[in-house]
Amino acid sequence: MAMDAREIEAMIREALPDAKIEIRDLAGDGDHYAAVVVSQAFVGKSRVQQHQMVFQALKGKMGGELHALALQTSAPE
Repeated sequence: MAMDAREIEAMIREALPDAKIEIRDLAGDGDHYAAVVVSQAFVGKSRVQQHQMVFQALKGKMGGELHALALQTSAPE
């Protein structure tokens, strides 16, 4: 079962309301996405912690409905 990019964005936005989010479907199959997420919530967090925050926002969908997500995160400059 594929996941829509809008659903991914909505889930991330729910957890990180200030985030600037860009999502691309890498393979056109709804299973492989790339996301860029910029949020003030990432200030002072390591890259691993930032990624964990995004994965938590996806509420267990990674590895199931969402097969792959290439993730790039940062705090605003």
